Amino acid sequence: MLLSYRVPREPSTPRIAVWRKLKRCGAAQLGDGLVALPADARTREQLEWIAEEVVEAGGSAGVWLAHPATEAQERALAREMAAARAEEYAALGSAARAALEAGAAERARVLRRLRSQWREVTRRDFFPPPQREVAAAALHALADAGAGAGGHAAARERVTR
Repeated sequence: MLLSYRVPREPSTPRIAVWRKLKRCGAAQLGDGLVALPADARTREQLEWIAEEVVEAGGSAGVWLAHPATEAQERALAREMAAARAEEYAALGSAARAALEAGAAERARVLRRLRSQWREVTRRDFFPPPQREVAAAALHALADAGAGAGGHAAARERVTR
C-alpha cells in the first residue's frame, strides 16, 4: 500500500500529526510525501484514515495498491522496515536489562511500560528482525525477576503477548 500525500506547510500541526501517525503505524518513507506499508486490511484502513486527515487539513492524498518492480526493491523495503523495528527492539532489550539492577517496585513499573511499548512495536513489525527474540528474552528475564525466585510462567507469558 502506498500513500501519496501533500500537507500544507502552515499551520504545521496537521503535518506533524500526519508524520507521527505514519511513524506509529510503521510506514516506510519512500520519498517526500510517499510512504509504504505491506498491503492488508488493517494497513489499508490506517492509510485511508490518514489520507482523510490530510484532505481535511487542506492537503491532497491518495492511497494506492502497488508492487515493487523488482524482487530486489521488495527485499530492500523489507530490510528497511525490519531495521527500523530492530532499533526499537534493541532499545526495549537494553531498557529491560538495565531495569534488572533496580528495586522490585521500579522493575515492576518498568516492566509495565516495556510491555506497552512491546505491543506498540509488534503492531508495526511486518518483517520481524532477530532483535525481536533478544528483546523478548530480556523482557522475560525482567518478568522473572519481578515474579520472585524461579519466576512464574504466567508473568513470562504476559510479557510478549
